[in-house]
Amino acid sequence: MRFSFQGVPGAVWIAGNDEPAQAMMPQALAGFAQDLSGWLGREIRSEAAEPRLDAPAGIRWIRVDGSFEERPALEIWAGIDEPLLAALTEAHGETPAPKTFDLLMDVELPVSISFGRAQVPLKDVLKLSTGSIVELNRSIGEPVEVIVNNCVIALGEVVVIEGNFGVRIQQVISRQERLRTLH
Repeated sequence: MRFSFQGVPGAVWIAGNDEPAQAMMPQALAGFAQDLSGWLGREIRSEAAEPRLDAPAGIRWIRVDGSFEERPALEIWAGIDEPLLAALTEAHGETPAPKTFDLLMDVELPVSISFGRAQVPLKDVLKLSTGSIVELNRSIGEPVEVIVNNCVIALGEVVVIEGNFGVRIQQVISRQERLRTLH
């Protein structure tokens, strides 16, 4: 499939053996368009996918392998054609990410998981003691919030890994929704 973008020449090409994974590609590439907007300093939007098999020569392909729960092995090939690659390298040299991006990779941010919230009158808070129970606004089956730097970035389910709690990410929150959840 060919995925093109408004505001930049060229396209991303996706091929693979997993139709459900390919069906998720338009959403993933919409996020990629947001990243392109940041890299290039102008608004870039993803366009509708074209079911094409005639990928041009000169595409740089990468292979992504994986598996999800009970499903068979996943194999997807992704490629960026020359006009898009040229636009990215023209904007930022050899890599599409700004040079300062590498400096940010070592920055540590606080990550917390929210199982729920409750509003409790001060008089009841003062009565809390060991063994007290505070009822939260979330049922057992609802996803928990993954909060980074006071911003909800994802939803997930609680899992136990070798006796420790963890969170399996089920949904990454959109950039607009993240801005709305800032405290």
